[in-house]
Amino acid sequence: MKTKSSAHYQREYRRRLREQGLVKKEVWIRPDNTGLLAAVEKQLRRAGTEISHEGVVGVNREIGVSVMNGNLESWTTVSLFDALKEADLFVEASASIEMIDGVDPAIHITMHDYGDLPVFLTVSGEQIIVESVLWEVSEIDDVAAFNEAILRTHKYFPLSTISMDKMRDGADYYHMFGALSSTSILHNVLFEIEVLASNVIQATSAYSNFLNISVEAQ
Repeated sequence: MKTKSSAHYQREYRRRLREQGLVKKEVWIRPDNTGLLAAVEKQLRRAGTEISHEGVVGVNREIGVSVMNGNLESWTTVSLFDALKEADLFVEASASIEMIDGVDPAIHITMHDYGDLPVFLTVSGEQIIVESVLWEVSEIDDVAAFNEAILRTHKYFPLSTISMDKMRDGADYYHMFGALSSTSILHNVLFEIEVLASNVIQATSAYSNFLNISVEAQ
């Protein structure tokens, strides 16, 4: 079965947001406030939610938790899976999680709030890698121009980087991924997962002019 591109999840994501009665608003912020905006946006999507100045300050304090206050023991893929499945993200069914067993086990996360976008997480040595597929290379009209655009602009997607990798079907795909220390506190791992999902959706929109497939909701 051919791997679905991020354009599919972009369409599904937008369709579900419209069904919830949500509207798109463009905002301009300083780059170092990106994490705060993502957290506030998530709260504002909840029906009947109002955020006061004190609420914004509280969110900012929460996402600024230092790794120094966390557990300095390294996660394994299995121990991280056991901890993640108890987090609110999964308990409240905003996402689902499963373990993929094998020589190198991986965690498969389905981000329901992002059109069922699949995200994969693995622990390798001192790193935790969180990644998701963007598109197959064949879905790009001008690969050279696209690669140059990525090198010049991917820094605008905080905590995430874009790579090209060969999949099991033998085709090359663009991936978006984030990496953090295997000693990171659970809060930071969850934040990385949500930021990556958000960045995949935003990147699909930002680079849509390079794609030969539609990203608009059907």
